[in-house]
Amino acid sequence: MSETRESRLKRMAMRSWRRGTKEMDLILGPYADAELVGLNGEVLELYDALLLENDQDIYPWIAGAAPVPERFRALIAEIAAFARSRHHT
Repeated sequence: MSETRESRLKRMAMRSWRRGTKEMDLILGPYADAELVGLNGEVLELYDALLLENDQDIYPWIAGAAPVPERFRALIAEIAAFARSRHHT
């Protein structure tokens, strides 16, 4: 049985908020809450794949401290911009 869009979004949101590091919870959780519902299928697939990556890799990508793999570049740039906009109000 395949996962419904609703249950998939719920799973992805939960995984975004429960990363393992507080920094990533505070970056990915609000992003997921604000953006997941509006993501198209391709970007949703990419975000789901990103959630399988380690926080120790994702955080430096978002912080600009490490090169981002090509497949995640646009998504990481979007998440980083979202995070910056929330903290520079």
